[in-house]
Amino acid sequence: MAHVEVLSLTSLLGTLSPKGAYILGYGWLYGMSVWVSFFGGIIALRALPRHQFGALQHKTFPVYFSSSIGLSLALLGLWAYAHPGLLANITSPLRADVAQAYVLGTVIVLQSCNQLVVGPMTSSTMFQRHKLEKEEGKDYNEPGVSAQMKALNAKFGMLHGISSLANLGAVVALTFHGLWVGSYGL
Repeated sequence: MAHVEVLSLTSLLGTLSPKGAYILGYGWLYGMSVWVSFFGGIIALRALPRHQFGALQHKTFPVYFSSSIGLSLALLGLWAYAHPGLLANITSPLRADVAQAYVLGTVIVLQSCNQLVVGPMTSSTMFQRHKLEKEEGKDYNEPGVSAQMKALNAKFGMLHGISSLANLGAVVALTFHGLWVGSYGL
């Protein structure tokens, strides 16, 4: 049977702990990741004209990626604090504590790639495409667009796909981590 805690000043102050910070940080990170990946973008795409949607994504995603990286780094630090033997066994990925550190590291690497490389390249390509649309007087997907527009479309599609896969990989990693923490604790 679970221990029943009586609310008191001491028990309330006890919530200000590394474990409490971890749970709040994970909840923030996972909720943000699911919202941005599966809801926010779809709603914005349906509600905004395409160029405004692109401008919104261009401003939103750097904040999302930076927040994701920062929160993942904080979680990794708290995870290492909660598992003192982690660094001594870092080359043993079959140890659960080490595997979970690798999972958090994966999120950091994937979102850093998006923040530092793929995201800026995708935005640059999108804005080049917007400019060319104005010059040609045609939307990117109209018949008879130039070879240059077709090349930009292919590049944008490839970069967007890479970014989406990296982000999906981060969400899957966070889902696995959350299921692990929920099942086995911090």
